[in-house]
Amino acid sequence: MTKMNAGEISDHIAQSVKARLEQGGEHLQVKDVNGEHVGTVDHMDGDRVKLTKTDSADGQHHYLSLDQVESVDDVAVYLNVERSAVS
Repeated sequence: MTKMNAGEISDHIAQSVKARLEQGGEHLQVKDVNGEHVGTVDHMDGDRVKLTKTDSADGQHHYLSLDQVESVDDVAVYLNVERSAVS
């Protein structure tokens, strides 16, 4: 196994998350670092995760950058930031 530096690890994680979301990540829940509901995935928009506007308090689309995503499973996208950091 080859060692990767921190930047390569981050890139690898981002690529894995992006691939998972592009393969059917629509409508997954999004939870912040505290486990609070942030929204629902609409789809990938370039290198950002677009959230549905119907699940938004202000009725607008919000976006996550891939570096805000900690992990993804079959139920949710888990963030490494608090809800207030989502734009």
